[in-house]
Amino acid sequence: MTKADIVDVIASGTGLTKVETEAVVDGFIQTVITSLRDGKNIEIRGFGSFKVKKRKGRIARNPRTGDQVQVDEHYVPIFKVSKDLKVQVNENLKRTLG
Repeated sequence: MTKADIVDVIASGTGLTKVETEAVVDGFIQTVITSLRDGKNIEIRGFGSFKVKKRKGRIARNPRTGDQVQVDEHYVPIFKVSKDLKVQVNENLKRTLG
């Protein structure tokens, strides 16, 4: 599913125009990006949480050449799925797929 698909689904469900819905979706995405960039966590109950995690520096290996490469310490955004969402996805896919 793409951002355009999400906009279509929300627009048809809310009665907003696609332009208005796209502005809301873009605003949400930009808010998440800005918050994570500023080191803030975001928690959406029933959905999950966005956080920034610090990764230690380490020695890695270039898979093409086999050479060792120093990877500096850095920060990465992560998303942790809520327990409720995990249960819903699992139960639905068990019924429909297997």
